[in-house]
Amino acid sequence: MKKHLFPLFLLLIGANASAQQDFFALVGKDTPNIVFNDFRAIDLANGNSGEKIFTADTSAKVFSQTRNGLVTEDKNAYNNAQAMNMATLAYDASNNNLVYIPMFSSNIYVLNAKSKEITLIENNVARVSSCDINSHFTRMATGYDGNIYAVNNSGTQFLKISRIGSQYVVSDLGIITDDASNGKNSFTTIETGFGGDMIADADNNFYIFSASGNVFKVSTKDLKAKFVGKISGIPDNYSVNGSAVNSNGKVVIASAKGAALYEVDLNTLQAVQLPGQENLHIYDLASKYFANDKAVLNNVFANLDIYPTRVDEKLININVNDKSVKGNIKLNIFDLSGKNVMDQNLSVKNGSLNQQVYLKNLVNGAYLVNITDDSGKVLLNKKIIVTK
Repeated sequence: MKKHLFPLFLLLIGANASAQQDFFALVGKDTPNIVFNDFRAIDLANGNSGEKIFTADTSAKVFSQTRNGLVTEDKNAYNNAQAMNMATLAYDASNNNLVYIPMFSSNIYVLNAKSKEITLIENNVARVSSCDINSHFTRMATGYDGNIYAVNNSGTQFLKISRIGSQYVVSDLGIITDDASNGKNSFTTIETGFGGDMIADADNNFYIFSASGNVFKVSTKDLKAKFVGKISGIPDNYSVNGSAVNSNGKVVIASAKGAALYEVDLNTLQAVQLPGQENLHIYDLASKYFANDKAVLNNVFANLDIYPTRVDEKLININVNDKSVKGNIKLNIFDLSGKNVMDQNLSVKNGSLNQQVYLKNLVNGAYLVNITDDSGKVLLNKKIIVTK
């Protein structure tokens, strides 16, 4: 199978640091049991925690999608936005949302990281029982197609959470079973396959990191979980509870036991300890990055951007507010095979441009938007998802 063949100039661009928060953790209290404390940003440059986005004590404003209005939840119940037991988190970068599911509940919550408002997605698709460990959702990630995916402990439910317009729709993709080659390293047993977290790659496959340190590759085509190997370089008693891809394409793992963060090479499964805090009890990690992704997601110019990145109405806005950007610029859009599917010339006057571009003839899927100046210098690369 051919890999994604992006034009060479896209692959040679250096990844600049971005001020935008793009790595998040679900953090618990310093107790032996799972007790939710907060969602917070993580600064992987120094391994330290940053802004607390939402805590167990935050005044929650919850809007029910089903009831189309604000609701008051019982904070002593399993199914509330600040439930004690939580172990799933995904980051929807297109909408700056944190998505999560309380462990003992079928409710899905969408927290806007900026406004702190919460949307409750009540659904009867997930079948969760507080007393059945098999049914608890402990792994969640954003797929390369822009949808959110979640898997319960035993793999008997593989959920897809899609945003259609302003509404979220939940569907069950089926049962994930063991690949015939797995042998004693079963995805569906407590000792080798339960718990942990998952990440997505650029081919919309998923890698599930179980609490035991085993790694399974899940194909969405046949719903088989194939044992890839076991992480090396971590302590024997390390419990892997969170995983997310960083901007270097490596996987960062974290533990609920307050241990250090580690960076894992997905090809070798060799782990290297990261600097920073070692007393964080992390139940899940989330980021905007994907494994094996050749697209460069960071802007070269801070004051040049496109939005939205999840395109529902076939329109994107090009915004320039940078005196160093002058004259004509060119917009190119590539599909994931590297084929140029659209281009358009734009004119920047006095370092300023605010223009809508119609994405004619683009079918649903992921694309890379590339903007260059009249000399061919790359000004911006950014991935977008066209949904209709």
